[in-house]
Amino acid sequence: MKNILVLGGTRFFGRKLVELFIEDGHNVAIMTRGQSGNPFGNKVEHIIADRTNKEELANKFEGRKFDIVYDNICYSPNEAFEFCEIFNGKIGRLVFTSTLAVYEADGAEKSEVDFDPYSYKIIMGDKTDFTYGEGKRQAEAVFFKYAEFPVAAVRFPIVMGEDDYTRRLHFHVERIAREEPIGFLDMDAEMPFIQAAEAAQFLKWAGISGIEGSYNAASNGKISLHELIALIEQEVGKAAQISLAGPEDIRSPYAIPASWLMINDKAAKDGFRFSNLHDWLQPLIKALVTTKNT
Repeated sequence: MKNILVLGGTRFFGRKLVELFIEDGHNVAIMTRGQSGNPFGNKVEHIIADRTNKEELANKFEGRKFDIVYDNICYSPNEAFEFCEIFNGKIGRLVFTSTLAVYEADGAEKSEVDFDPYSYKIIMGDKTDFTYGEGKRQAEAVFFKYAEFPVAAVRFPIVMGEDDYTRRLHFHVERIAREEPIGFLDMDAEMPFIQAAEAAQFLKWAGISGIEGSYNAASNGKISLHELIALIEQEVGKAAQISLAGPEDIRSPYAIPASWLMINDKAAKDGFRFSNLHDWLQPLIKALVTTKNT
């Protein structure tokens, strides 16, 4: 039985991760700002703190030790550095949720070596000082330089699921159903994805297996935006109204200028078995359409 702390564990794949550890009988604590409540009741310890308030964070974890910490809500080098200052000597290992966005969308399939956080120049700053992708690059670089505990940085593509609070896939289903235009930059651009339940399973595996370093984690396979829209059209029963380079207010969350791809070979070789994107994507779309129509 392990003592596990999850920073950001009440929604989407973070919630699924916590559920997995509860099922396995581990001692689980979650830390949130308290705004989204605690869906687990007395099955977890709920620590309420502001991630960006270093003094408050330090006070909450004074004298505490954890075997594994999951950080799903770190978006800047300042947050990563403060985490290291507070938790060095207090945790067994960290699993940091990073992103495909550490790589450029340039059509090439990216492996972990295409972004090296160990040699990346660190520029300290807060979340508002960087783009999302740059904030994650900087956070990875800080963790790998200043952490005195093992670190695994998990680079996810866009995560999909019925309970996705960002509603990125929902956006396309709803606009096609209402016959409203959707803006794209390149319909032939290809992307990888991962389902929320699989993302949670990967995070669990990353912590329990003890992997270290950067890892790409995406379902096997890729899909062009043209093919994705065709799947949605099939389930909705209507044709999409596509506007290439349309205005920002109708722009797809998936509107990328070129294919944005990653290779998951490293994790697969280390023992994680990924699902196939094409086995779960259409059933997910069907479920979203069914939910919308009920």
